[in-house]
Order: sequence, then structure tokens, then C-alpha cells
Amino acid sequence: MENAEKRMKELTELLTYHSHKYYVEDSPEISDYEYDMLLRELKDLEGKYPHLKDPASPTVRVIGSVIEGFESVTHEVPMLSLNDAFSKEEILEFDKRVREAVPGKIEYVTEYKIDGLSVSLEYENGLFVRGSTRGDGLVGEDVTENLKTVNSIPLRLKEAVPYLEVRGEVFMPKATFDKLNDEKQAKGEPLFANPRNAAAGSLRQLDSSIARERGLDIFVFNIQREEGLNIATHHEGLLKLKQLGFKTVYQNNVSNSIEGAFAQVEKIGALRDDLPFEIDGAVIKVNDLRTRELLGATSKCPRWAVAFKFPAETKKTKLLDIVVQVGRTGKITPNAVLEPVRVAGSVVSRTTLHNLDFIRERDILIGDNVYVRKAGDIIPEIVGVEKKDRTGNEIPFEMPAVCPECGAPVVRVEGEAAHKCTGDSCPAQLLRRLMHFASRDAMDIEGLGPAILEKLLDVGHIKSAADLYELSKEDIAALEKMGDKSAENLISAIEKSKQNDLYRLLFALGIQLNGLKSSKTIAAHFRTMENIMEASEEELTAIPDIGEKTAANICDFFSRPENKELILRLKALGVNQTSFAPEPKTDSACAGKKFVITGKFEGFSRGDIVQIIEDNGGTAAGSVSKKTDYVIAGEDAGSKLAKAQELNIPVLTIEELLSMTK
Repeated sequence: MENAEKRMKELTELLTYHSHKYYVEDSPEISDYEYDMLLRELKDLEGKYPHLKDPASPTVRVIGSVIEGFESVTHEVPMLSLNDAFSKEEILEFDKRVREAVPGKIEYVTEYKIDGLSVSLEYENGLFVRGSTRGDGLVGEDVTENLKTVNSIPLRLKEAVPYLEVRGEVFMPKATFDKLNDEKQAKGEPLFANPRNAAAGSLRQLDSSIARERGLDIFVFNIQREEGLNIATHHEGLLKLKQLGFKTVYQNNVSNSIEGAFAQVEKIGALRDDLPFEIDGAVIKVNDLRTRELLGATSKCPRWAVAFKFPAETKKTKLLDIVVQVGRTGKITPNAVLEPVRVAGSVVSRTTLHNLDFIRERDILIGDNVYVRKAGDIIPEIVGVEKKDRTGNEIPFEMPAVCPECGAPVVRVEGEAAHKCTGDSCPAQLLRRLMHFASRDAMDIEGLGPAILEKLLDVGHIKSAADLYELSKEDIAALEKMGDKSAENLISAIEKSKQNDLYRLLFALGIQLNGLKSSKTIAAHFRTMENIMEASEEELTAIPDIGEKTAANICDFFSRPENKELILRLKALGVNQTSFAPEPKTDSACAGKKFVITGKFEGFSRGDIVQIIEDNGGTAAGSVSKKTDYVIAGEDAGSKLAKAQELNIPVLTIEELLSMTK
């Protein structure tokens, strides 16, 4: 027993040392195989002597656990966001405000603004005890088990500090992100939009073994609370964090002037493409902690720091080809096939060109060198052509005369820029309709992606959405690369979707111009699918925010015999066709009123306020008009508030709205 305890301690110390060398210092001293053998020996000993297991054992990182949900964590020190700056002039204004508030010498520290997910890590007597997400800055979620799988987070500090809370940014390295998306693409699963989304999704997995597989990393950049340390500056704090075993991204670049700090920002911007992780800017912070206390903070942002946001990244690449895609409504969309290029966090090889007019207006030719960026750092788009690179071999694009999927004639829709396939039984339209039907916002059938749908169509198992509910486990298990367990999971997901709210089914039908929001509104108003099917255009347009075209499309959809038959089959197969939304209150002061929300509200998200309005019989609109009854204004309210005042529309606080619901 004594020898076992001694060996377990030796192994724990040895593995902790080598893990730090590999994941934090990036300078491994032993091979992966040697590390794995040491880890296996420790796991075997812990299995025999579980009472001797160290709470900070390296094996904690590799044994996944599944939790039922995330507990809320209230942040004693709020995890504030940063004010953004987009020009040097705004940085100079920040410096002016600092110097006016605190005269005297000011030092600044400049750091990378990592594009990831902000978290808090708490330690007691040097032991990692809790990790949480930022949430809304005041309340986050306890993700301790998932954070334990991040190898660069120390489970025990190198000193037994009585208490320490630090803030860091969890991120996914570029190479890890590319590998993960390659694997998802091979499985026919939806890709992550960028490394930040991938990191956030990974950290919020209820099964920590999944989080471990995602290869997350972290940079720690701030001390939130501490006991037992004597730190005077941010610079000293980061050096101390490094000594304690944290991975920090800090460079020794304390500047005595804002000009020096901004020069560091420019250096960081020049390095952006070559970094192994994504950044979306640089942060300038006041170095002295006492000065920070004097400057204080607003309810949302500290006054001692500012984030300089880099402009949207634009890259030049070659347009190899333009191919067309047939959508679920028959619309034919041209798509650019690009020489792969990394833009704002992911490799882009395709992007939509919308329609023929878009291509002609921008004079885009096949073979051109084009400039690509991501709108909102998510959706790739071509924003320009480098015409001076043309050789004369470039080719104009022409829309096909017949559908590439079914051979039916392609026509341009009168009065629109769109071209459409005229084939009623086009297989491409059916595939995309089914993809929409199974998508997250529609029937949310987990695991029913494009690859499986294509296989089901190829073998003739499905010809409509109703056929999905008649599939057997054997039908799915017989598909290529599908086994019994995968088949069971998919059948369970299909069965679960039968219990969805009516609005999901209405949206899943793919009626043109009828989006998720209008589906919710219509379902809550009419309560049953039968009532919706019988509704007239006049009854539909009487509902706030339901336009004439949407109403006409809904009536046209339900007038077709094949669609009526689909609804009847779905009902017979047990698919719910009733709304779960609470009956709107008619005795509330909100009932029948139209509200517009603008600004920020402490303790309330926009979704929270919309829910309050709708639960009390009102409707929430996106823009102010003469038909608006009230505008609810919070902090930093902008043009909508100004327009409300111009139109003499009553403006309410969140408290006044709540009083209307009593």
C-alpha cells in the first residue's frame, strides 16, 4: 500500500510536469506513447486504490462524465464586456478620457483579443474547484467537468494560493477546427461556422468526453479575485499567473503612451494571419491596478480597457467554376467554386452568387481572381474582382436552360431575379425540402442530415416528409455506414419530433415567405393545423406582422390536394398538430398592442421581453411605424427611440412594461 501511494504521487507529479511542457510551453520532453504508458499505469493504480486518488490527478481529464444540466453561477466580480473601437481616433479618445479622470503617468498593456469563449476559473488552496461561462456577465453556467478536459488548465497550481479566480478565453486552434470540420463533412453533418462557435458548442456539451475530443485550449488574461498575492500591476499579475502554471498569451509590451500601445495593436494586426489561433482585435488595458479601481466601470464595461476591432478580413483567391444548386422551392442558385482560402476563422471553398443579375452587375467571370470576406464573420461573400489580373481566358457564366437534376426547363420568374426549375417531381427539390423539414428550427430531427436523406431517397424509402414516420430501424440499419445503434438513435429522434409544437410543423412545410417567427405567431393564433388550413387570406392578414404575400402563399399551399393529403398522413402517423403556446391574455393592458424594443436591459434579454409581450397578448415588431403603440427603451437606445419621439409614440421603461402585465 505504501509503495503504491508513493508511486501514484510520483506518477501524478510526472504527468502534470509533462502535460505542462506539452500543452502550455509547447516543448515536450517525452513521446506521446511514453506519456500514455505513464497515464495507463496511474489509472490502473487508481482503480485498485481509489481512496488514494489525488483530486487533481491527470486522469480527471480523460474520464468523461455526463451531467443532467448546467447549474447557474453568480459571478462575484462581474465578467464585463469591452467597449469597441474601430479607428485610431477612438483609441485616442479613450486615452483622453483616462487621463482626464486620473491625471499623472499612465501605462498601457496591449494583448491579443482571442476570438473564443470567456470563462472564469476558481482555485482554493491551489486546487481547481470550479469553472464557469461568462453568461450575461453576472450569471454564467458551471462547466467545471468540461473545463477539466482542457489540458492547458492546471488542476493544481504550483503554489497553494488560498483563493484565486482568473478569467480566460477558451478557444479552438485553427488546425483543430479544420480537422473537426473535415470529419463532420465526411459524415455529412453540418459544419461549424468558425472556431469560436465550435469552442462554445464544445464547452456546453453535457457529456464531458465529447468536450475532451474537441481539443480545446485556453489563454488566461486577468486576475478577477485573489487572496495571498501582492500584485500592483496587470503586468505583474500575468507574470505571476505564468509562474503558477497558467498559459498566458502576454508579451512584455508595457507602453508609456497611447501611441506606443497603438503601435503594438498594429503589430498584432500584421501577425493575424500567421497565428495558430483566431483573433478579432487587440485589447489595450491600463496597467496599474489602483488606477483601474479609480476609473471604475459602467454596468457593462470597464473604463480602463478598450478593444480595437480589426476590419472584416478580405482575401484574394481564384474563382475556379460556377455551379448551380436547386433549392427546395425549385429556385436555381449559382454558387462559386473557389480555390480554398482561410477567411475569418475557416477555410472557404464555396459561396453563393445569389442570381444571374448579381453576377452580371459585378462583372464576375469564371477564372477571375476575386476578393472574399465573411459578412458578420460568418457568411462568405465575393466583394470584388481583380480585373487587372485577367488574361483573356476568363469565361462568362450562363444560367442552364434545363434543370441539372431532372432535365425540366428552367425559367426566369417574372418580375424577379430568380430562375426556377419547372419540374414538379425534381429530386433535388425533394431532398432540400426534406433537409428543411428535419432542420433544427423545423422538426429538429437530430442525426437526419443530407447524407442519410440522400441514401433514403436513393433506395426509395422516402418520397415525402410523411414517409419519415413510417421508417423502421431495419430500413436505416441497412444503409451504408449505418449500424443498429445509429438506427435506434435516428428512429428515437424521428419519434421524438412527433411531440413538437405546431409552429415547428408549420415552418417545416417550407411555405414560401413563411418564416419561423410568422409560424409561431400563426400557430399561437389559430391553435390547430385544421384552423390554419381553413383560414382565409383576410383572416391571416388580420394577424399583426403577417403580410399579404405570406397569407396568399399559405392559402395557396393548403389549397393543393397533395399538401392536404400530406397533413392528413402526418396526423394519422401521430405528428402533433396543436399549439402548446399559452392562450394569450385578453385582460392585460398589452393585449392587442404592438411594441418595438430598443437598447439594452439589465437582467433581460430581447427574447425575454418579447416573451413577456406575447404572453400578455401583445406583439413585438422590429421597426417603428405609425402603427406602433409603444416603444420599450433601455440603455443605449438609438434611432428607434428618436423615431418614436418624432411620431409621439409613448416610450416605456422595462418596469413600466411589467406593470402593464399585472
